[in-house]
Amino acid sequence: MKRKLIEVSIPLEAINEQSAREKSIRHGHPSTLHLWWARRPLAAARSVLFAQLVDDPSSFEDLYREEARAQGVPADEIDEWVEDRIAAERARLHQLMTELSDWDNLGNEALWERARQEILKSTDGNPPPIVDPFAGGGSIPLEAQRLGLEAHASDLNPVAVLINRAMIEIPPKFANRRPVHPSAESRTTWAGAQGLAEDVRRYGEWMRDEAHRRIGDLYPDARLEDGSTAPVIAWIWARTVPCPNPACGIEMPLVRSWWLGKKKGKEAYVVPRVENGRVEFSVGHNPAAGPSASEDGTVGRLGAQCVACCTHVDLKYVRSEGQAGRIGERLMAVVAQGQRTRTYVGSDSEHENAARLKNPAKDFAANKLGNDLRRIAPPLYGLNTFSDLFTKRQLIALTTFSDLVSEARERVLEDAIASGMARGNSLAEGGIGALAYADSLSTYLGFCVSRLTDYLSSLTTWASNPQMEILRNLFARQAIPMAWDFAEGNPFAKSSGSLTKMISAIAKSIDLFSGSSAGKADQADAASRSYGDMLISTDPPYYDNIGYSDLSDFFYVWLRRTLRKIHPDLFGAMLVPKDEELVANPYRHGGKTGAQEFFERGFNDVFARARESAGAEYPITVFYAFKQSETNKEGTASTGWETLLEGMVKNGWQITGTWPMRSERTGRMLSVGTNALASSIVLALRPRPNGAGITDQRTFRDELLEELPDRLYEMQQGTIAPVDLPQAAIGPGMAIYSRYDRVLQADGSSLTVRQALQMINGVLDEVLDEQENDFHPETRWCVKWYAQNGFAPAPYGTAETLASAVNTSVARLARSGAVKAGGGEVKLLSPNDLPSDYRPDLDNVVTLWEVTLQTATALTREGEGIETAGTVIARSDGRVDRQAVKDLAFLVFSLAEKRKDSATAQLFNALATSWPEITAVADRFTRTSLNHQTTLDLG
Repeated sequence: MKRKLIEVSIPLEAINEQSAREKSIRHGHPSTLHLWWARRPLAAARSVLFAQLVDDPSSFEDLYREEARAQGVPADEIDEWVEDRIAAERARLHQLMTELSDWDNLGNEALWERARQEILKSTDGNPPPIVDPFAGGGSIPLEAQRLGLEAHASDLNPVAVLINRAMIEIPPKFANRRPVHPSAESRTTWAGAQGLAEDVRRYGEWMRDEAHRRIGDLYPDARLEDGSTAPVIAWIWARTVPCPNPACGIEMPLVRSWWLGKKKGKEAYVVPRVENGRVEFSVGHNPAAGPSASEDGTVGRLGAQCVACCTHVDLKYVRSEGQAGRIGERLMAVVAQGQRTRTYVGSDSEHENAARLKNPAKDFAANKLGNDLRRIAPPLYGLNTFSDLFTKRQLIALTTFSDLVSEARERVLEDAIASGMARGNSLAEGGIGALAYADSLSTYLGFCVSRLTDYLSSLTTWASNPQMEILRNLFARQAIPMAWDFAEGNPFAKSSGSLTKMISAIAKSIDLFSGSSAGKADQADAASRSYGDMLISTDPPYYDNIGYSDLSDFFYVWLRRTLRKIHPDLFGAMLVPKDEELVANPYRHGGKTGAQEFFERGFNDVFARARESAGAEYPITVFYAFKQSETNKEGTASTGWETLLEGMVKNGWQITGTWPMRSERTGRMLSVGTNALASSIVLALRPRPNGAGITDQRTFRDELLEELPDRLYEMQQGTIAPVDLPQAAIGPGMAIYSRYDRVLQADGSSLTVRQALQMINGVLDEVLDEQENDFHPETRWCVKWYAQNGFAPAPYGTAETLASAVNTSVARLARSGAVKAGGGEVKLLSPNDLPSDYRPDLDNVVTLWEVTLQTATALTREGEGIETAGTVIARSDGRVDRQAVKDLAFLVFSLAEKRKDSATAQLFNALATSWPEITAVADRFTRTSLNHQTTLDLG
């Protein structure tokens, strides 16, 4: 059985760096097609799929031995030759994966073709179809399709299914076709889904213009101080309740913050004043007179305060008023579009009256919100239905846009037929003609409306910080929170939260869909669906982290209104299915215990079902969030993580790899001084053979000691960060544990997953400690001294005793430049103590410790970096072993973590993760030096 890259070694740091970078990428990213929660980074999904299918070079050891013999390599050198051959081939594949994970290479078709050829080579030209039974936001199926694989997505949630349908099912049907709009851009080539994207722009523009013709008068311009007018970006409202003080009774505003804009020199804030028993509002601009932190706003977690009589008001009163229907709203300010800036003006009757409209039809949104009060707060304040979350003007606008999707569909159909496309069947019937094309365009236009609701509700707020001054969408986090002061955006504006912005973002996303292979998205329960010959790569729900069904109802009611006739299989029910959703929701399952039992039972059912048809040729891969932890007498453990591992082993899976995937850069996570848990773990699993047998705890430990060192060495050949090593080591450790049906303790009871993890961590420490024995005495002394004292001074006698124990002396250590001795004390030189002109080639006594510390310090020292660090390594060639420098970095990182020395940990983590770049500089320096010397000799 050939091992795959995912089971041996991957360029983890490069993948994690690109995953972190993805957070700042917006234009064209599929997250801008439609919001979904906790999407997997595309870089991670793409890399895992590639590594899941491509053979690790160690699988070809016998072939490489034959090559060595054929090339006449001496028998006593064959082992080393084969090892170098494997390392070189692995480095080539790592480089390909590194390039593949880079968002900037998305359009590099030559690179993608190389990746596809590697997959074909490792799958005998017949790669398996990929399926994600918890498809969610669709990262995995989309990347499978980009890699040329047949992609299948399923989910119980209809919103998730529709997102996947729009990404992997529709684009291949109409790939490489011209747009049908008569005014489409004129060009000869339309690759992938670019024609679809162009039509989304054109028909989206028609929708916007037609809507403005019908309801534009509801959105008047703002009148500025100089008498001119300007388009409105947003209206800033405050909710109100009657003051409970009988002597006051004023309609008191509930405001989170009075600030509107904090850009230096252009500050703006709301100024409330009480006139004739009513609060009036104006806008102030003098920062010196602006609200201080203690004066900013009238409501917070501890309650509210009346601006007139200063009475403290408990939130219980606010809730009771809301539930009685007595929460009102007042316009405080208007945000207008200025010359490359925002202009803030006070409220007036014209703008307030423009929003006082009759109740529009809203039966479609009359369903109640979910009852998970941890994440859904509005019902506490009387906002019980989805229609309650929108102003009357917003409801009119959104229903107008929704209606126009149907009208646009008729236009698309007419234009598609006129362009020569046969009418054909509908999209729901599997059509690929004009009718199906009109359905497809309508799906994307429906997304424009659905996405707009995230910015066009009475829970949308205004971000006043200088970097933004924009509408802050409702789902800034994974919840539906209450908003006291809210921003009602102008959907016809050209700024954030407008229909124009939604259309543009969605079109840019569609532009990058390749549609290169077939895709299928269906609504299905992961525990009962058929898997057949498909290979699983999935990102399952995370215990109770997100209530997908309750949150997605917010979008569902609008998508159902707009697209029910086009996707009848998804929008038959009034709301998203909830009872079978695999989330540990205590509100739905009788409390925490019932929720945990439901989740664990459901998870086991899914992977038991998958095991029934799993083949042994490829590992499946599973992403799992490593977040929820509990502390008890046995220590801290992740409930969801242990549930996952227990379920996998119980249902006949062998865990063959675990890789910590991050969406934060490791330097940032280390800088906070924590153990920097990964945002998720990727597991590789193969079906365990039936009748695998039983072993005992002692044998398990012996096998860990025998196999783990080689596995760690393979990992360290890639760009794995030292901070990730303990979590990555779980993979080969659990591979041993899970190769057996049971591991027995001395008393006959089964060794639990938690106990196995503790043993794996213990053996990892032993393996790292044993690496120290391969170092020379001076470095061994430095390692032991740092472990005991760090960079602090300690008595000379203690230092000399330790030196004698490892067969060196303090005097020799001082000559090497590793320590400073004097005044009866010895101190290990810290990074701050080191000179910046280090020349190991001119040093009489060179130690591995000194070279490693000097290299790490040069890497992070201001004004230096990779070039200086590489030069240090080049000049130390022949004096220390390069690989030993990297090995020492891993060991010192581990010691620094134990000492809670985050600065040193970060230093050595950076050294290990930058190793390929450092050695590349070192090789270049060496070549340049040799060429220069050759020139001098010839001269």
